[in-house]
Amino acid sequence: MRHPRRQFLRLAASAVALPAASRLAWAQSYPARPVRLVVQVPGGSAPDIVARVIAEWLSDRLGQPVVIDNRPGASGNIGTEAVVRAPADGYTLLFCMSANSINASLFDNLRFSFVNDTAPVALIGRIPLVMEVHPSVPAKTVPEFVAYAKANPGKINMASSGNATPLHVGGELFQMMAGVKLVHVPYRGEPVARPDLLSGQVQVMFGVVPSSLPYIKSGQMRALAVSTTKRLDVLPDVPAMGEFLPGYEASGWYGVAAPKDTPPQIVERLNKEINAGLADAKVSKRLADLGCLAFPGSPADMAKYVAG
Repeated sequence: MRHPRRQFLRLAASAVALPAASRLAWAQSYPARPVRLVVQVPGGSAPDIVARVIAEWLSDRLGQPVVIDNRPGASGNIGTEAVVRAPADGYTLLFCMSANSINASLFDNLRFSFVNDTAPVALIGRIPLVMEVHPSVPAKTVPEFVAYAKANPGKINMASSGNATPLHVGGELFQMMAGVKLVHVPYRGEPVARPDLLSGQVQVMFGVVPSSLPYIKSGQMRALAVSTTKRLDVLPDVPAMGEFLPGYEASGWYGVAAPKDTPPQIVERLNKEINAGLADAKVSKRLADLGCLAFPGSPADMAKYVAG
């Protein structure tokens, strides 16, 4: 005697199981072609520099090229949306950063939610800032700069990589705590601001350490303080801002995210390989030399850190 209902249920269960099994096999064969890592800022910026270190490591570990795709604009929202709208197959990843958290409260018309529409993969590290001034500025220390700024209110231009970016926030925090008024000049990324800073059209910037180091070491810019609570090994002679303004601390973070619903097996594989890179002596030294403080962890750790 046949039982149509039981037969139907068995067929339905098989129909559900087949895609799941196929999806698992597909995830286990990942990656079978090049992977695209979208960077939200122009080439040559600090996130781009660090992203290329990670991409090189992942290329070796995954056995497929990890290609950098720079998508600057709209405080990172253009690149982020490109990843959010991409297939959730692990072949399009986002090199995300602090601005992704900040933008949610800054923009009212975003067509996506960074927290809800992406899957956290791995944190890369924290990125300190460095207060750097053009050599024409007659201040060699933070107290001297504060005195100079108070004597010239509204006459000193402060560059940033855009509104609400860590560079802007770090500068605003300094103004508030030091009691000075600077003229904020936002640019579409730090590399765009750099030429005007080097020429003296803008006089100060709270730059990210990785991309600022060459100019500080060459003497083209003068470093007054780093934004961490302690001095950095990469700039041992530059004081921490907290030595002059107790309680001051500002830094950004970098990480990797994927489109929502990316198979967990792929997320776990990427997390494992990225953390292996952060633990590798050669990679960790390259990041440390750039001023990037490695911050390994699980996808859950990243989700908690971004939300906190």
